Amino acid sequence: MAKNILHTIESSMNGFSKGQKRIAGYILDNYDKAAFMTASKLGKLVGVSESTVVRFASELGYDGYPSMQRALQEMIRSRLTSTQRIQQAGELFERQDLLGAVLQSDIDKLRELASQADRNQFDDVVDRIKNAHHIYILGVRSSAYVAGYLNFYMHLLCENVTLVQSNAAGEIFEQLFRIGPGDVMIAISFPRYSRVTMNTVKFAQDRGATIIAVTDNELSPVYQMSDAALLAPCEMISFVDSMVAPLSLINALLVALAYRMGTDAARTFEELEDIWNEYGVFGKMDDE
Repeated sequence: MAKNILHTIESSMNGFSKGQKRIAGYILDNYDKAAFMTASKLGKLVGVSESTVVRFASELGYDGYPSMQRALQEMIRSRLTSTQRIQQAGELFERQDLLGAVLQSDIDKLRELASQADRNQFDDVVDRIKNAHHIYILGVRSSAYVAGYLNFYMHLLCENVTLVQSNAAGEIFEQLFRIGPGDVMIAISFPRYSRVTMNTVKFAQDRGATIIAVTDNELSPVYQMSDAALLAPCEMISFVDSMVAPLSLINALLVALAYRMGTDAARTFEELEDIWNEYGVFGKMDDE
């Protein structure tokens, strides 16, 4: 697992060849840089061939260098400051077509989500939300905008939805004063994981609410506290948290929830359409 990679390297040091020891020493001292290097660049830095770097990854039990690289990235992603992210991105995207590189990164994360998403867990989450007495949606910092997007559409589908505002810690607990058994909190949290989110989830958990985590992996703090979870990769691109995959997962959740609600959802939107038309909420194609 990602959190054990440095320990694995240290414990395996005696069995490494001379070249592998140079790789291991560099990673142990500079894992934050190594995590974003190609095998070729890492090899040049320590004076070994690219194939030696690839064999080193296999020696550690990974199915290739990219798998080892992802393990390193996973370990450090919650620790990097914005300044460090910018520095790492400068190395990663050096001499690349930035537009193409960023778009390709997002496409790769969507493919990863499509292939790895747990369908049974997804169905379980939809059922829990559909049957909840009250639904609380939580997200802070960049996750706040994912939470707001989910809240916008959830309000169209359900009457029992509260978006937890995170302006001040005291206000959060006032908003959650009545949370309890039968209620669901959807906690959206991606690196760098917010302590406010963790404290709020702990409060809801202590009050007996069901916790549904929307996060990036099983090492995430909110995953560890959750009753059910939806996982989506969140790529670090310079100082930006790319939320393309999480938002796509949210879209699927909303569509599945509306489908499960059946005629109730259809009736809701028929009524909304009448209201929108009566009060001219949307312009028409022939409006000047």
